[in-house]
Amino acid sequence: MNMNEPHWIEIGPLQDIPRRGARVVKTAAGDIAVFRTVEDEVFALRDQCPHKGGPLSQGIVSGKRVACPLHDWKISLDTGLAVAPDQGCAARYPVRVREGRVSLSLTPDEGCPNH
Repeated sequence: MNMNEPHWIEIGPLQDIPRRGARVVKTAAGDIAVFRTVEDEVFALRDQCPHKGGPLSQGIVSGKRVACPLHDWKISLDTGLAVAPDQGCAARYPVRVREGRVSLSLTPDEGCPNH
């Protein structure tokens, strides 16, 4: 196995994640929110808004963004970056769907300065 390959954990069937919503995966490093768009795209971010730490998993997904339930900051699901004029980043995690089953890597993607 290549050491740069992420270690994948299966978290369950795609249909267990509500469309325009999220499911939380509890890890030793903190909670990870796994989001599902209306188009069945799946993204994973640290379940913590970069603004005041609000639970992104409780926000509403619209397109490829989630709105933090505390102060309505919009976070881009595909980059983890706050949408301007807001600034900040929620760590992104690799996620994949194979044969209707969702898997998650617990190694955050590079590119977010505050994970």
